Amino acid sequence: MTESVLTQDYGDWVEITLNRPDRLNSFNPDMHLALRGAISAAEGKRAILLTGAGRGFCAGQDLGDRDPRKMDGPPDLGETVRTYWAPLVRSIRNFPAPVICAVNGVAAGAGSSLAINCDIVLAAQSAKFIQSFGKVGLIPDTGGSWQLTRLIGEARAKGLAMTAEPLPAQTAADWGLIWKCLPDTELMTEARALAARLAAGPSFGFAQTKRAIDAAQTNSLDAHLDLEAELMRECGRSADYAEGVAAFLDKRAPEFTGK
Repeated sequence: MTESVLTQDYGDWVEITLNRPDRLNSFNPDMHLALRGAISAAEGKRAILLTGAGRGFCAGQDLGDRDPRKMDGPPDLGETVRTYWAPLVRSIRNFPAPVICAVNGVAAGAGSSLAINCDIVLAAQSAKFIQSFGKVGLIPDTGGSWQLTRLIGEARAKGLAMTAEPLPAQTAADWGLIWKCLPDTELMTEARALAARLAAGPSFGFAQTKRAIDAAQTNSLDAHLDLEAELMRECGRSADYAEGVAAFLDKRAPEFTGK
C-alpha cells in the first residue's frame, strides 16, 4: 500500500509530503496518524517543510467516509475535529522550530486551514485557497475560523467562509494570509532553500519568536512586555546569541547550534 505521508530527511530539517494525490491529498484517519507521527519524529529538527504530492496541496477531509447516506445516523464531526484535526493543529503550532508550508496547488477546506496554521506559507502562482466548508453546511475548522479572522479580518473571513469563492495565491499574499506567491516552477526550490536557511539559523531564538507572536493574540500590552522581557532573558543566555554576537564582531559567518 502506498504511504500516505512521505518524509525526506535533509539533516537539520525534514520535508514532509502529503501523498494521496489520487484524492487530492484529502485526509482519512490513517493519514492523520501518519502526519502527526512524522511531525513527532521530527523532534530535534530545526525546520519542517510541508507540501503535497501531485496537482494539489490538500482537499481537507475525505468525505467518502463521512457520507450520512452510508451511515446509521449523522456523523459526529465534532469528534472528528477533537480526535484528528485539533491535535494536528496543536502539533504544528507547538513545534519548537519553523514549520514552512509550500502550497503547490489547491488548498481547500481543512487543507487551507492546515496551510495557514504553519509559520511561513509559500504558494505557487496557480494555487488557490478555498473555504469549501460553506458548500456543505459546515464552518471553517482546523483553526480556520480563528486564523482567517486574525490574519485578514472579519469582513474577508466571513466573505470567504460563506461564499466559498476561491482565493488566488497572489491575492492571499496581498491580503496577508500567506507570506509569498511564487511562480510554480520556483516554489519548491525557494521553499527548500528557505527551510535550509532557517535550519542553519538561530533556531533557539526562532522558537521564542513563535511563542511571542502566538501569545500576542491574547496578551494585553503590559502582559506582553513582561513576556518579551522573559523571552529575551532566555535568548540572551543561549549559545546562539553568544555565537551571533561573536560572529558579528569578528565579521564572519555564524555557526548556530540551535541551543
